[in-house]
Amino acid sequence: MAKEDNRFKVIYEQTSSIIKSPIIQIWLDTETGVNYLFREAAYAGGLTPLLDAEGKPVITPKAER
Repeated sequence: MAKEDNRFKVIYEQTSSIIKSPIIQIWLDTETGVNYLFREAAYAGGLTPLLDAEGKPVITPKAER
C-alpha cells in the first residue's frame, strides 16, 4: 500500500449558490508554503500560483502550515 501524501491541502473553498460543489479553492503546498488558486468550471479546471499585489507568490509561513 502506498504511503499517504498530504503535501497539498485545501485552505479555502467558495461555492456557487446554484451549484453546491466547490468552484474556487486555495490549495497550500505544505512543503514550500506556496498558495495556489484552483478554479473549476464544468469538466475543466485550472491551477495557478496565487500572487500578491507585487506579483510575487503568496507564501504561508512555516509556523502556519
